[in-house]
Order: sequence, then structure tokens, then C-alpha cells
Amino acid sequence: MVVGRGTRLFAGALAALCLVLIGPSAPSGALVAQQLPPGAEKAVVPNRVMTWNICNPCGSDNNAGRAAEIATYAPQVIGLQEACVRDVERIRAYLKRFYGLTYHVAYGSVLRKGSRCGGWFWNPGAYGQAILSAAPMTDRVSVEYPDGGSEDRGYMAVTTEVDGRSVRVFNTHLAQRRQEEVRARQVGVFAKEVARHDRTIVLGDFNAVPDSPELTRMWALATDTDARCRPPSSGACEPTTDWQLKFDYVFLRGAVTSLSHQVHPSPYSDHHMLRADLDLT
Repeated sequence: MVVGRGTRLFAGALAALCLVLIGPSAPSGALVAQQLPPGAEKAVVPNRVMTWNICNPCGSDNNAGRAAEIATYAPQVIGLQEACVRDVERIRAYLKRFYGLTYHVAYGSVLRKGSRCGGWFWNPGAYGQAILSAAPMTDRVSVEYPDGGSEDRGYMAVTTEVDGRSVRVFNTHLAQRRQEEVRARQVGVFAKEVARHDRTIVLGDFNAVPDSPELTRMWALATDTDARCRPPSSGACEPTTDWQLKFDYVFLRGAVTSLSHQVHPSPYSDHHMLRADLDLT
């Protein structure tokens, strides 16, 4: 009896210590929903997609605000880059608890590193891409590029539903700025996979302006959600970053057309949210 009681006390103390060290996995009860702006969506918009690089500023302190901004536009599908699994799980929890929005999730993590996403040396946080979808997702693939440049990079893809129709959705993040040759090799790998599918939505941070030579193969496959935005007229492309450059894209391939698009600056990232309302036939 004494041994059993001691074991239980030790287990309870250890569990409490873990909560103190790593924090809860879901929002605490003390948190409240942020006030959404007038005109915010009341439910998921079935033909809306969004891409957003959510890091910088990084960290879990921004997750409540990120969730509120996603809830304002309530896309059917969201592609996130520079996403830590822990942060995405908290964002999903906020969306469901505070705004009644339930999303499935698929991950395309390419890096496990405590300095990026927290965690412990035996279980560092996973980092990379994520796709949130209001509809279930199937046939997930996650690929790390052979050469990530200064940091591991990759792409992921799922089959899900947008505008009531099945579609292949890709999400990628290419090598950092001033690594043009690396990005060109990454696009070579990526474009081959995108070309295999007839009806496709490609989301991502390409770290390259529209006129960049490394994006030539993407333009040969797809169009941007903004019909005016394509080489050589990159001046017509609305910037998607705080430094007034377009790095983020919603590429469309096959029987997918853009009805509208909008760029939304955010205090929670140096990349803006880029959303598009689509028509799939």
C-alpha cells in the first residue's frame, strides 16, 4: 500500500511538473475570443482558400490573434508556411472553441528542432507546412527538397474539397531570398508533381517576385489568382510582404478560375494573408 501510494504521488508530481514546463496543449480557460471586425464571416466559405506564412514574429503568443484573423475570413482551405505543429494545434483549438470553425489538419513538416518550435532534445517541435481544410483530406504526401538552401524546405499535397468539388491542393515554401539557384532546383522538383494533376490549387511562399527566372516553370503550368499578375507585368501584382514584394501565391491549374482575391496585412507576420474565392467546374 505504501509503495502504491508513493508511486501515485510521484506520478502526480511529475505530471504537474510537465504542465509547468511545457504548458497546456489547448487554450486555457482564462482566454476569451477576440472581437471580430464587422462583416466577419459566420461560417466557412466553401470556395475560399488562403495562404499565409505565419512566422516572424514567431511564437505561441500570437496564436490567438492568428486564429481571429483566420476566423474573420473563414476559408475552406488554408495553407500555412513556417508552421510549428504546436502552434497549428493551438490555432485549430482557438478556431473551434471561440469561433465554431472546425478544421482537419495535415502536416508537411521538414525539420525537428527545439530552437525553432520548442520541445525537448528527445522530442523537438516539428516545423514546415500545414494545410487546414474544413473537409476531410486524403492522399497526403510530404516531400523534403533535396537541397533546402540555408534551411530545410519542402512541399506537401492533399486531395480535399473546394467549392463542392474534389481538388488537389499543394503547399510549399521555397528557399530564402538570394538563393535563386536553389529555388530553381526546388521548382524543378515541385513543378513535375504539380503537372501530374489536372485540377490543382497551389498555395505557398515562393520567396521570389513574379519576374524571377526560377518561377518560369510555374507560370508555364498555372495562373495566379490575380489575372493581371504574371510576367513581365509584375508591377501589377499586389505586394504580400511588409517589404513591399510579392512572394506569396495562389496558383490555379485546370478547371479552376478566380472570382476575387484580397491581400490582408497582419501584425502577426511579416507576410500578408492572401485569400481567393474560386470557381471549380
